[in-house]
Amino acid sequence: MSVPTTHPFAFDPTYGMKLKQLLAIEPPEAAPGFDDFWTERYRRATAVDPQPKLLRSKIEHPDWHVLDMTYTSTGAFQIGGWLLLPRDGPVRRGLVVGHGYGGRDLPDLDLPVKDTAVLFPCFRGLSLSAHPPIPNDPGGHVLYGIEKPDSYIIGGCVDDLWLAVSTLVALYPWLAGHIGYSGISFGGGIGALAIPFDTRIDRGHLVVPTFGHRSLWMTLPTIGSAQSVQAYQKKHESVLETLRLFDAASAAARIKVPMLVAPALFDPAVAPPCQFAVANSLAKFNEIFILDAGHFDYVGSSEQNALLHEKVRRFFKVP
Repeated sequence: MSVPTTHPFAFDPTYGMKLKQLLAIEPPEAAPGFDDFWTERYRRATAVDPQPKLLRSKIEHPDWHVLDMTYTSTGAFQIGGWLLLPRDGPVRRGLVVGHGYGGRDLPDLDLPVKDTAVLFPCFRGLSLSAHPPIPNDPGGHVLYGIEKPDSYIIGGCVDDLWLAVSTLVALYPWLAGHIGYSGISFGGGIGALAIPFDTRIDRGHLVVPTFGHRSLWMTLPTIGSAQSVQAYQKKHESVLETLRLFDAASAAARIKVPMLVAPALFDPAVAPPCQFAVANSLAKFNEIFILDAGHFDYVGSSEQNALLHEKVRRFFKVP
């Protein structure tokens, strides 16, 4: 392992913790009503007709047909994104791919999957789904509607993921139960919250997932979205009770499908203890692939990413 030893941050992005300590972090106790909150939210989301609309994209690729698309999420929110369809071979699997808090300008055309319809939604308020007055910067977005669980933007983004699955099922009904999810950072946290309550998702891949162990998330120094919430709480009443309903580690403990999770030992944007709280919450049959660092360029990153890329190929391979 080659954890970075020099960096420009005013705090230690390892938080003084080695792998053994990180692997010992236990998931937090779930908030009262956690399961009821998400089960009801899922029921409402899956009652929505996504009404997908597809247009041929200007993006050309030798392996993929690329389509611009929109679909309807909860609250009649219009979600923009892209759909990739294989040029050769049938559609035998589905995959929804989330994004980090930087949003998404283009679909990832280098995913190691075949025979797969790949949907890249932009979560509400971000990139193609920008919608004033929702702020499109991470620090503002993560605060939007935080006063109440039912209005919090993070719940809406989980709805958007579920409606992305509904969109794939509407277009290709045979994919129900054969749809995966892959998400990094912000998208990793959203995935952890969504997967346990959606039986149509049969496996998930999360990279440096955020929103884990909210009581820790609210106390550790960071350059990520938690910094904005920490500053907000200093001026307002505590938001921890709301955040506990949106704890990715509590949700991960409820996931029953195969998972491939890649937490990092060093990360200035998503504190590693919070990432490992998510990974450690999963059932022991799942795979954890440990990165030296996240949200940071480091020596050996290309080699580690190549290894992870190959694991992802095998993980989502059509049987």
